[in-house]
Formats: sequence, C-alpha cells, structure tokens
Amino acid sequence: MLMQICLLYVTIWLHSVSAQSTSIAKPGCPERCGTQPIPYPFGVGPGCSMERSFEINCNTSFDPPRAFLSILGGEIMGINPNNVRVNMPNLALSTYGQSVRILSVVYSLSATRYTFSDQNWLTAIGCDDMAAVTGLANRSFSGGCVSYCQSAGDSSGVASCPNDSNGFGLGTGCCRTPIPKGTTNLYVNLTDVHRNWRNNKLFSTSYAFVGEMVTSNFSYRLNDLNNDTIFLSDNWSAKNTPPVVLDWKIGQQNCNEARRNLTTYACKGNSECVNFDTNIAGYLCNCSKGYQGNPYLDPGCQDADECTDNPCDPNADCTNTPGSFICKCRKRYGGDGMKDGSGCTKLPPSTIINVSIGVGAGVGFIMLLAICFYVYKAKQKRNKRIEKEKFFEHLLLQHQTNEGTLERTKLFPAKELEKATDNFNASRILGQGGQGTVYKGMLSDGKIVAIKKLKLVDEDQLEQLINEVVILSQINHRNVVKLLGCCLATEVPLLVYEFVSHGTLFDLIHDRNAEISLSWDMRLKMAADIAGALAYLHSASSVPIFHRDVKSSNILLDEKYVVKVSDFGTSKVVAVDQTHLTTLVKGTFGYLDPEYFQTSQFTDKSDVYSFGVVLAELLTGRRPISSDTTEGDRNLAARFLASLEAGDLESILDARVSEEGGREEVGSVARLAERCLNHKGKMRPSMREVATELESIRISQMPSNARDEEGIETSGCEVKPMMITDIDYTWASGKSEISSPSDTRPFISDIV
Repeated sequence: MLMQICLLYVTIWLHSVSAQSTSIAKPGCPERCGTQPIPYPFGVGPGCSMERSFEINCNTSFDPPRAFLSILGGEIMGINPNNVRVNMPNLALSTYGQSVRILSVVYSLSATRYTFSDQNWLTAIGCDDMAAVTGLANRSFSGGCVSYCQSAGDSSGVASCPNDSNGFGLGTGCCRTPIPKGTTNLYVNLTDVHRNWRNNKLFSTSYAFVGEMVTSNFSYRLNDLNNDTIFLSDNWSAKNTPPVVLDWKIGQQNCNEARRNLTTYACKGNSECVNFDTNIAGYLCNCSKGYQGNPYLDPGCQDADECTDNPCDPNADCTNTPGSFICKCRKRYGGDGMKDGSGCTKLPPSTIINVSIGVGAGVGFIMLLAICFYVYKAKQKRNKRIEKEKFFEHLLLQHQTNEGTLERTKLFPAKELEKATDNFNASRILGQGGQGTVYKGMLSDGKIVAIKKLKLVDEDQLEQLINEVVILSQINHRNVVKLLGCCLATEVPLLVYEFVSHGTLFDLIHDRNAEISLSWDMRLKMAADIAGALAYLHSASSVPIFHRDVKSSNILLDEKYVVKVSDFGTSKVVAVDQTHLTTLVKGTFGYLDPEYFQTSQFTDKSDVYSFGVVLAELLTGRRPISSDTTEGDRNLAARFLASLEAGDLESILDARVSEEGGREEVGSVARLAERCLNHKGKMRPSMREVATELESIRISQMPSNARDEEGIETSGCEVKPMMITDIDYTWASGKSEISSPSDTRPFISDIV
C-alpha cells in the first residue's frame, strides 16, 4: 500500500514537471482563448502577461470566445514568435456628391511594445484618388499611390486588386504602397484627383486601408463605390480587409544592455537573445538550436529529442544529446549516418577485414608509442632530478665554510615530506612568494614544520637561497628561526624550517584585529631580544654578518610571542677587518639607511638604522610609511625625530606605551631610537651598545623577583639545531599566513 502511494505521488510530480516544461502560458493562467493559443509573454487577464502591452481580453460572449488586445482593442487572428496579426478598425474613406466627406485613420503605437511590420502595405480602392501615408519609424517618412480607372466598365461586375510584384494594378481602380518596418505612428487619408484626369468622377466613393500583404487578389463590387454606407456599416472593415501585422518586442534595450540586469532579463535557460532591429531598441528570445519550448518561461527551453523524428539513416542508430543528436552507422556499415548526408552503406567483406586489421594495428601502434613516451619521460624526469640535485649540491658546496654546510644539514627523504604535506595539498599552503610555496607539514615524529618548495632551480634564483643557508649555518641563537634540514632528491629542493605560528611583529603592531595588544613590557622585551640577535650577528658569531633587511615583517613570533629574526637572503658575511660592503642598493623604503642609499656602502650601522625604525614602530604603533598622511609626514623616522626635536614625544607615542611605560624608561628608549636614526652612520651606536642599553632599561624597571627569574632564564646558552628563515614568506597560521605587500613590504624596490 505504501509503495502504491509513493508511486502515485511520483507520477503526479512527474506529470506536474512535464506540464510545467511544456506549458506555453504562465503557471495558473489559461493557455488559450477559444481556439487561439496564448503563449507567454502574452496572457489572458491581469497578472498573466509580462506587461500591459501583452495583456489579452478573452471575450466569452462569442462562441467560441475571441481574443482581443486590451491595449489596442483589435481581435487577435494569430500570435507568432515575432509578430501578431490583428483585425483593427483601419478604414480611410472619401465620399463626393452633394457634400464632400473625408474620413482619415490615425494609428499611434508609441506607448506600446508594437510597431508596424513591413509585411503590411497601404491599399487604395476607387477611381481617381490619391492615397497618402505619413508616419514615424526610425525617422519620418511619407508615401502614397494613385488609383484610377480607365472607364466605368460594367458597374454591376466584380473588380479585383491584383497582387503583382510592385503592388500596382494600372487602370483597375486600386494601388498599393509599402509600410516601413518599425513604424510606430501612421496617418492615412485620401485626396480626389479626378479633375486632373477627366471631367466627371466615375464613382463617388473611395477607400483605403492598411493590411497584411495577402497572397490572393482582393475583390470588390464597382457598384459599392457609389454607396458609402456599405463601408461604414458595422464590421465591414474587419470582414473584408486583411488583418494588420504588428511586430512585438521586449523592453526598450538591446541584448547587451538587457543582460546587465538579470532580474528583468526575459530570456531563460537554453535560449538566445536577438536584437529587435539595428536602429530600434528592444529584443526577442529564441530557443537555442536543438531546444524547444517557451524561452520566456522558467526553466527555459527544453532539449528537443531529434531522434523522435529519426533524422538518421535506417541502418544507423540515433542517440539524442543535449541540443543535438548523433547518428552512428551499425556494424558492417560506413558513412555519416544522416538521412540528408551520405547515410550508411554496407561495407564489402574485404573492407571489413582490412578495417579491423587497420584499427587493431593502429591501436597497437598508439599504445606502443604511449609506452615508449612514458618510459622516455620518466627517464628524462629522473635524469633531470639527478642533474638538479647535483647542481644544488655543487652550489651549496661552493658556498660552504670549512666546517661543511651540507654535512651539518639533515637530509629528509622525499617520501617523508610528501607524506607530511599530504602530497603538497593546497589546503596546507601557509604562504606563496616569488621563489615558491611554503606548506605546513607534520613529520613522522609529530613535529610541526614549514616546508618550502621552490618554483624553479637555476643559479641566479638559488644564489639568495644558498646565501641564506650558508649564513645561518654559522648562527646559533634562540631569536633566529631554525633550519631543520632539506631534501635534494626531488625535482626542486625542499627546505624544512621550524613552524612559527603567530605571524609577524608587523601584524601584531599594526593589525587592529590582533588577538592581543602589545603591553609596554612585551614591546621592551621584544626590542631587547631583536637587538641581542642583531648584536650576535655583528660581533658574536664566527664571522661578522650584516643582515641588510631588518624590518618588523621579518620578525616572526612563536606561540609565546618570542621574536625570531628571519630573511637572510640578502645578508652578507664580511671579513673581520672589513668596515663596509659596496653593493647595489637593496632594501625596503621606510627602513633603508639614507647614508647607504646615497653612497651604496652598507655598514653594520645600516642595520642599526633599520632597527631604529623598528624601535620607533614599537613606541608609536605607526607604520614606517603611511599613505593616510600628508606628503611630508609619510616617513615614520622623520616624524619621530621631528617630535623629539619639538619636545612633543607624547603626541606620537602609542596610547598603551604612554599609559604603562615609566616616563624615564620610555624617554630612554626614545632617545636610543633617536641615536639609531642619526643620518650619519658614525654617530649611531653599535648593535652591542643598543642591546646592552635596552637590557639595562628592562632590568631597571623589573621587580627583584622578576629579575631573578629572568636571570635564570637567560643565564645559559642553549645549543639548538641549525637555524634558517624563509626569504619572502610569513609562516603563520590564521590571518598572518600571507603578508600583504602594501602592509608588510611597502614600496619594496631594488635601486641600482
């Protein structure tokens, strides 16, 4: 019983869906009036049509009921995809006798969605009369013709108006002139011209009408031209003159404009928009090729099953496809399978055997080629990987120190790193840059790491990467990101770093939606740790190292907000007795040492200047380059120095620094930043002096018990694995994964 009920509901649903897809009218509206179908956008009564112009009044007082256009009043004789045939009162009449009477006809369609079709013409019936027509289409126009009779002839007989190629029937009492397409306003009248032809007018009445170009001759009685009451009687025009053809359209826009507003666009699925006319606004909708239905009703046109009429050859099978069909000749037949094509012809036995052999040989040859190609590509890929691996090792060995860089780097198997990143799944991406992509991964021991996969491998692009590996192989400091190892047995090198989870110092300072707000103590500790790391690079490592790109976006933060200096791609190792490097100017505006910019000579004091900008960021909470200030105040260093010189430090300080920091401690840090930002490098303190002074300020404001704890924490020197940073990336979870160039690297430029 339950199954029967379910089947009943399914049957009803399928019937409703089928009815909806094949319906020509809006749901809930009549599909016809009497014998006349009413397809949407036309509709019977209010709410059933697209708009007022298409509303139809179904007059049920007739049997059968008749359909009338509500806006024009004419009876509809037929609705087509682009026009409608309507019987309209359209008679112009002239009568001559004791009194002259002239009836003209005026049409105005400008307030509707209709225009006169060029399938209409003006026909004049009578003797010695000129029918004149003026109107408005794309532009104003006028036309006319003259009807005359050679003689009165047999007045009791029947005359006919011929349908010749030019619309004229010389001497037969009728003439015709065309109506241009797109006409919206039309004025028709008749003028007596018999005085120019003969002394007496042959018949007293003439008439003219606009109607469809009929395919048969129009007949009339000559006697009727002496009795105007015949033409004025009810329904004479509707019964004796052909209907008027009116083109209809949608809206007042062409297709391109209409598509911009999908809420009012009339063409539904699987349909095409067609402009009404080149010079007349409006459009129509047609079903796409291979589809049928009403293009104005949801869901649009439905696929037409061409196989129903079987367009294929009798020896072919027809398969219907969306919007088309396929004819395939059956076995042992050849051809295109189409009825109107080459059809299907039976193949001789020898041809079948030859075709089978040829097909088999062809398939076998293609498979052999595919196998050879696969083997060739696999071997080529393997050789290329080995070549790149050797190339990478060669570059690395060229740069390594006497201690051996490569030997001290852990080599990870390729399969382990693929497994750690789920085959480098896109969902694991932490950041992307010019050199490659950084993925978050989990090693087999459960350790979370950041794995960088390079895009390309050539000597120029690897130079910075190798430089960073060599630099960091000599560094052992807790405030520098660690390199855990690498993998060379892949098409491109893979570098494995410790995972730093809390973004960059730049994000923490400048992001208003950051999880925490930096306290004064945190700012001071971060500044001291950064300074300590830079001091170590300058004077405590085995050889002096100039960082050359110190900025807050290159300072990463771990889960405890401990700073990690990163990005050693442009760093340089210098000799102990070497005071400066002469190089192409590279760096980030806002942090760039002005003395280095002018002389191209980079010294350890250039790093001091960049650190001074970071220190100013920590004090003020402002960006190094701001676009929301006046031209002269965009540079943070300049604004900071100007505030100190004016004795107005309070105006530029971050609110939390002002609230929590002691006046003396904040003033000491500000004066230290001022010394770091001195335009003359010789006047700046060394990084060791900066680190010492910051640590002294920290200790001076700490309670004694906190100092003891701090001393315990920093008394030892912990030996950690080799350390490295990424060059162009921020490795962090959440919003800090990919840094915005406009925020973290404003106005980056290499200046020659």
